[in-house]
Amino acid sequence: MTNTGKLFRMRRLSSAHDGRHLFVPLDHSVSDGPVVPHDRWHDLLRSLVEGGADALIVHKGRARLVPPEILASCALVVHLSAGTAHAADTNTKVLVGMAEDALRLGADAVSVHVNIGSDTEERQLADLGAVATACEAWGLPLIAMIYPRGPRIADPQDPALLAHVVNIAADLGADLVKTSVTLPVRRMAEVVVNAPIPVLAAGGPVDGSDLIAYATEVMTAGCAGLAVGRKVFTSSHPASLVARLAAVVHPPEHPADLARIPTMTTGAV
Repeated sequence: MTNTGKLFRMRRLSSAHDGRHLFVPLDHSVSDGPVVPHDRWHDLLRSLVEGGADALIVHKGRARLVPPEILASCALVVHLSAGTAHAADTNTKVLVGMAEDALRLGADAVSVHVNIGSDTEERQLADLGAVATACEAWGLPLIAMIYPRGPRIADPQDPALLAHVVNIAADLGADLVKTSVTLPVRRMAEVVVNAPIPVLAAGGPVDGSDLIAYATEVMTAGCAGLAVGRKVFTSSHPASLVARLAAVVHPPEHPADLARIPTMTTGAV
């Protein structure tokens, strides 16, 4: 990566400048409905930033509703793909924005969603490649949210399949890739060792187990970070939860610093 603008923006995507990332996707309002009631939107954003999120991921229209002061210590990622839970094919994603839209909004990066194995995989790959070309021209980092999902996928947690998926993202021009996690989680090491770009673990444990333990395991496996949305914004204490996740992604330099990390009451996650 030699593009100076892209290097500057990549640096903003890691507040500790350690090459690790904790992103909070909030793009669910298009796919599933409101994240929180509108009168709680700004409070949610502030709590995520105060907790230590490196970046917030929103759609372009929602980005206009983010107060600039909230982003003083947090990056903005504009998501360019969309699809809803009401579609005939919920694995279909279409482009609803361009890199230039994100730049006008002051974004530090953009993200594109691709479902490998879906009926519309071909078009989604073409969209990712086109956005990658624009991002390279503008010096804008690109995050590929790429998953094995669709009628041709037998095991979406298969390490070999996920290694293929993250390499598709790299080969088409992504700078970071967010994808599903293997089962067992420790086998993410097999995905990471084959990935030419940093890998972010998506979501959280599907079995309802402890999110912090999950975060620790994926980071131990070599992932460069986490992208956790629903489990954060549905928490009764999102700031505390983000702070605990941030301590895993960006470990404190001194063990005594752990004592200053907020804890949550039972059932907060």
